Amino acid sequence: MKTEWNFRKLCGAAIVALLLNFTLLVVAAPPAHADARDKCRHRIEKAEARLDDAVRHHGEHSPEADARRRDLNEERERCWNEFHAWWDGHAQQWHSDHDWH
Repeated sequence: MKTEWNFRKLCGAAIVALLLNFTLLVVAAPPAHADARDKCRHRIEKAEARLDDAVRHHGEHSPEADARRRDLNEERERCWNEFHAWWDGHAQQWHSDHDWH
């Protein structure tokens, strides 16, 4: 009888521990996602700034501008693959359509 009581106590403690772990996981996940999305936005803004600099210094259709345009598209593609959204730094908004080309 004492063994049965200890088993129930152990099961109860295990259930409480699982619920606590699940709650912590759910609470901690959104900030991590937001932080990753913010890093993605930052990488796109840097790539846009590099493209703007290349256009300003070398011209719209220069090899340098074309290379920076490819870099920008790669960053947008990376964000799209991770979040199904991409940041438009000029409009200062996220887009949910795969339409940056």
